[in-house]
Amino acid sequence: MSSSRLIWIRTSIWLAFLAISAVALALLPVYGFSLAFWFYLLLWITLASGLNVMAGFTGYLPFGYVAFYGVGAYATAVAVKMHGLPIWGGFIVAALAGALLSLLFARTLVLRGIYFSIVSLALAVICRLLIAAMPEDVAGGSYGISLGFSDPVGAYYAILALLLATLLTVTWLAQSRLGMALRAIRDDPDTAETIGINIGNARLKAWVLSAVIASLTGGIEAWYTSIVDTETAFNLLVSTKAIIFAVAGGLGTVIGPVIGTLVMLVVDDLIWQNFPILNVFLLGMVIVLLMMFLPSGIVGSLVRYKRSLRRFLF
Repeated sequence: MSSSRLIWIRTSIWLAFLAISAVALALLPVYGFSLAFWFYLLLWITLASGLNVMAGFTGYLPFGYVAFYGVGAYATAVAVKMHGLPIWGGFIVAALAGALLSLLFARTLVLRGIYFSIVSLALAVICRLLIAAMPEDVAGGSYGISLGFSDPVGAYYAILALLLATLLTVTWLAQSRLGMALRAIRDDPDTAETIGINIGNARLKAWVLSAVIASLTGGIEAWYTSIVDTETAFNLLVSTKAIIFAVAGGLGTVIGPVIGTLVMLVVDDLIWQNFPILNVFLLGMVIVLLMMFLPSGIVGSLVRYKRSLRRFLF
């Protein structure tokens, strides 16, 4: 069977799975399921997939990824609460704010490895301090902003739509010329530059796309909770969890962040129910063991040990 035929079959199966999953998830509110768990499951898959665009395809691990999430949350809250825009207008503002912030931070892409990660973390802290220091009538001050209304069901459908858009985008990216260029840059930037790949342009596209996904996620979460403050919007655990979930599943794969998030959230929930006092300790042990025995993540390690699976897994 030709490689193009295999790619077509694999893509068709994946898209069919996404369609069936979307219908099932869309019916959950109709049948009265509790939305809290499902909303945050979809949120973390979206964040992990968005981070995967940058970390998985280019090899740049942004510890300060939360900066885009927090700015998106605040942009939505300010646009809706203080300027009277409808919620969808707030999401547009959030996407624009994320894109603008990524362009402002674009200079950091000249750094490599841990230097980039540390600088991105420092910039996230700076963003938090700047927003907290703004006048109350501009960004709510240190007390944050209350939207005055919330719509958990609407926010659930919004995060579901964003997740589907993100997974479809990453699916396209994995098979596109841009995706191949990004992988080449990740594996050997010097060789990639030698064969004519515009490294700066390719990285910037991935950077902006990753930032917009995070900022829209932050905006939707603001709608879900109705309250935005610097303590939660710029909590470094947002970056930490997104990285752990993406790495656990397998960076550079489409399905990896989905599997990683599902597994880690289920494990966390089981540990919390059965060992609430030792929750953090046991979860940390699970993460350590996962990194020791499956260093490429669940999907990455499966593909490495059984190469025939590469034909069927993104």
